[in-house]
Amino acid sequence: MTALNLAKPEDFDRLAALVRAFHQEADITQDEAKRHAALMPLLEGSPHGAIYLIGPGRAPIGYIVISFGWSVEFAGLDGFVDELYIRPGVRGRGIGSEVMSALPKALAGAGLKALHLEVRRDNTRARKLYEKLRFLPRDDYSLLTREM
Repeated sequence: MTALNLAKPEDFDRLAALVRAFHQEADITQDEAKRHAALMPLLEGSPHGAIYLIGPGRAPIGYIVISFGWSVEFAGLDGFVDELYIRPGVRGRGIGSEVMSALPKALAGAGLKALHLEVRRDNTRARKLYEKLRFLPRDDYSLLTREM
């Protein structure tokens, strides 16, 4: 089983390097100050989310960010996979499957009622993986976003 470690403030530099790599790969523009402001509250224990480092704590191979909310429909705490990244050199080894199988079970044990994620419609590889892990599209729903 691939290790999942709850990230803490002292993990910031290792985490920021992974986030920077993911953002470059995904064409997400974010300066260092904004990245720091986005990550530090979660590393310091904000109840709004959590970041887990994937792999060895001193040399993580990826990370996953979960944001928390409340759902009347699902009758309780729900989560959203905000970002999931695994270094390109270790992809295709089942690590993503392990993480996306183990983490929901652990979060359910802590009271999470539903876990959501978004995936590009043209990313068939990821869609197949997520559907295999019982993340199903909600045909009557679309994610809409208003940026502030």
